[in-house]
Amino acid sequence: MDLKSKKELITEEKHDFHSLVSVMAALRGEGGCPWDMEQTHASTRKCLIEETYEVVEAIDKNDPELLCEELGDLMFQVVFHAQIEAEENRFDISDVIQGITHKMIVRHPHVFADTKADTSDEVIVNWDNIKKEEKQLTAPSDILRRIPPFMPGLMRAQKVQGKALKKFDYGTRSESDGWDKVGISLEKCKNGDDSAFADLLFALSSIAEMKGIDLEEGLSKKTEDFICSFEDSENAEHLK
Repeated sequence: MDLKSKKELITEEKHDFHSLVSVMAALRGEGGCPWDMEQTHASTRKCLIEETYEVVEAIDKNDPELLCEELGDLMFQVVFHAQIEAEENRFDISDVIQGITHKMIVRHPHVFADTKADTSDEVIVNWDNIKKEEKQLTAPSDILRRIPPFMPGLMRAQKVQGKALKKFDYGTRSESDGWDKVGISLEKCKNGDDSAFADLLFALSSIAEMKGIDLEEGLSKKTEDFICSFEDSENAEHLK
């Protein structure tokens, strides 16, 4: 991709994606920003995670203006990581776009080919089958290993258990079985077995997955409610 000059970037009235890529290259290039030039994938990893959560926050707030801004910040992180790779001649942002565009076309044969999928469930089945072929996932555990280990713990626990039960009929098979495990783990917690707290959360995440409850999102909302309640109490105390 040919880059725009600094003068072009300063004078153009409307920036586009090409402009963003050019800005990133300028920041990391000769005469660029010392901080940006020092960064690596590892050093900006935390930024990528934080920007993702800020996008989620904007969605939860139903704030279009904030969402627009946060999506831009997240896009900048994608361009940042692609630029680091471009400097090593491994790939650039054009390769990223090529890859994801091709993937979406291949993964949606009901749109771009003759495969039939009239429901969301059928789409998911097709998606999983294509993904399995692409990634050459042969052992059942391969599918579970593809779930990122650095996901938030409750989110990963639900996703792993959902895949294990749906695809391999393995794990907690009924709500009743799940509640039995919760009871056993809870009793262990009461009796001083600190390791059982993780067992308790794992059992609860299994039940939440069966019921279609997003436990991570629910816990986050509950925490926010707690903070709001704390603030209300604090404000009431100040009014006395």
